[in-house]
Amino acid sequence: MTKEMFLALLLLFSLLLPGFAQTPQATAKTTPSNQTTDEKDDVVRITTNLVQVDAVVTKDGKPVRDLKAEDFEIFEDGHKQTISSFAYISNVGPAPTSRPPETKNVPPLPATPLRPNEPRRTMALVVDDLGLSAESMSLVRKQLRKFLNELGPNDMVAIIRTGGQMGALQQFTNDRRVLERALSQLKWNFCSRVGINVLPPRLPGVFATSFPISEDSPCAMNSVSNTMKALRFIVEAMSELPGRKSMVVFSDSLPREDQEPVFRDRDGNVISAPFTTNYSYALNRIAERAIRNSTVIYAVDTQGLQYTGLTAADSIHVSSQGQINQEINNIISSRSNLIVQRREGADLIARQTGGFLVRNSNDFELDRILEDQSGYYLIGYRPTDETFNKTFHKIKARVKRSGMSLRTRFGFFGVSEEESDNLSRRTLTDKANLALMSPFGAHDIHLDLAALFGNDKALGSTLRSFVYLDAHDLTFTDDAEGAHIATLEISSILFGNNGAVADRQTSTLQVRLKGSSYEEALRDGFAVWFDLPVKRPGAYQYRVAVRDVTSSKLGAVGTFVSIPNLNNHRLTLSGIVLQKTSSPTTQTSTTPQQEISHSLAVRRYAPGSELRFGCVIYNAEVNPATSQPKLQLQARLYRDGKVVYTPPVMTVDASKAPDLARVATEGVVRLENKLEPGPYYLELVVTDELAKDKQQQAIQWIDFEIVP
Repeated sequence: MTKEMFLALLLLFSLLLPGFAQTPQATAKTTPSNQTTDEKDDVVRITTNLVQVDAVVTKDGKPVRDLKAEDFEIFEDGHKQTISSFAYISNVGPAPTSRPPETKNVPPLPATPLRPNEPRRTMALVVDDLGLSAESMSLVRKQLRKFLNELGPNDMVAIIRTGGQMGALQQFTNDRRVLERALSQLKWNFCSRVGINVLPPRLPGVFATSFPISEDSPCAMNSVSNTMKALRFIVEAMSELPGRKSMVVFSDSLPREDQEPVFRDRDGNVISAPFTTNYSYALNRIAERAIRNSTVIYAVDTQGLQYTGLTAADSIHVSSQGQINQEINNIISSRSNLIVQRREGADLIARQTGGFLVRNSNDFELDRILEDQSGYYLIGYRPTDETFNKTFHKIKARVKRSGMSLRTRFGFFGVSEEESDNLSRRTLTDKANLALMSPFGAHDIHLDLAALFGNDKALGSTLRSFVYLDAHDLTFTDDAEGAHIATLEISSILFGNNGAVADRQTSTLQVRLKGSSYEEALRDGFAVWFDLPVKRPGAYQYRVAVRDVTSSKLGAVGTFVSIPNLNNHRLTLSGIVLQKTSSPTTQTSTTPQQEISHSLAVRRYAPGSELRFGCVIYNAEVNPATSQPKLQLQARLYRDGKVVYTPPVMTVDASKAPDLARVATEGVVRLENKLEPGPYYLELVVTDELAKDKQQQAIQWIDFEIVP
């Protein structure tokens, strides 16, 4: 590819290509998704041939990993079972990747792709903003930020709020950028049933157990029930993830039963009497579904250590010293009871599923939860016919060695996975949508994706997607002219705040290859591109699914994308284009568009090759005297979070730019022969020497791989 062709590619960010998915269409017919299912022994199952129970053994609070089958006993409804299968499953993957020193406004490194069969911990961090005080929410954010630094590169995590519109499955990721974005969205919910402080103040005449809410408020609802619904929704979504999972619930108030909020008039007088609601049934259903889905629930009582005595916010009216002492004792007793009652529901679902409740701790003991998920024993036995009588069966397991503690799930309902699957068969549409939402996607068709932000003055911001396909995965039919034709249905979807769908589109493309083009596609693969207009700036998870209409094969892939707000006039970089330079003897006869798209989608390069990069710089300041910007560009190569090569700083030449608000630039980095195979990241830092300090730099990343 010539330099002129490459710069022309960069300008395509400002001139939208006539792609096949310019106009969103109604979702077309979908096909089954062959969702990857791990068929090894590291999946908890309840089948007609085998019941598997997962158990964690600790000694002095530390996991024990060297026990054998003869060290255990297991009972179903009090009857001892013969252990027929046994294994210790480790969830510990690679150690956390070191990162560059944290710098303000510098995005984290992109994540390495998830592989379904590698060891990992799968965790839903559920922040119950419907049951958190403003006081506790601040502490939750602080502790979760520390927790994210302890995760390994394979650990798959979602941060989900119970309040507002939500998705669940699509939020699981190992991408630190996505998790940082979710963390930044954690704010106190004014509809919280707890209020500003963990403990409500003592009001005249009545001790409030809930945050006072006016009768006509949009929050006048049973938010405990809404929390329960959210937890069940998340647990059910997690059933689609392979292996053993965990859910960590952060809440000030997840009771087993409570009183509805006390409604008051403007003078503070009670206008509706409270009544007691019992949530045992809803809690048991959550635990039941978690057991069925191999999900262990941990709960964190975010109330922490609280002072229960009299404070300046309390208002008491008494006439004698004896009444004062009695009132103080009543306040202490009421608050102590309230703290205990609020966590009873969380304790119930944690114990029933094999987890535990963290209480009276201001650091939330997240390191203990993480260590508890480092591995587990999988104990199996052969069930009898009575096991599958559709009633609940209690499970009890114990370890024979002294000084050790064992935790496992409380039991299971006597319905086999085969029966459960038959009762809940998904529609074809459900299966195709699952491929878009799952962090593992579908793998009948191998896909690689490059999604790049660009902006056009007239049409606004656009996400341009280049999708690489392996032609061997597709079914081609021949026409009368000898051309080979494959018909593809391509769906794309953007997930925004809390997993809600921000935009989606589905289009159909007919791929027609003839002669040498077909042979080259079989040898090297090929790529297609399309544009998805993005209505609002922000950070999104982006997924693309491709279905071969003829064979019904399905593939899916995803990435994180950030769409900046150019209206704030800050210096901004588009997505980075990568192109490997090659000699004329190795160039193919494909058209420039085919060559460009193939290179963008498949970012694999050999040591010693030259890596050409390009991007578009937006909102650079212009010197009135020269009518030109003054821009410097620094490139860096990262491997395992460390800089492995830093070429000299480049001066950006904007003299030929037709629009100084959109300056296309490019450069070359030589990949030294000594670079080891593996994943790398290219960082570009553009400095605007004419801008103010807080606006003078823009940073962008792209990942690629060096192969032997």
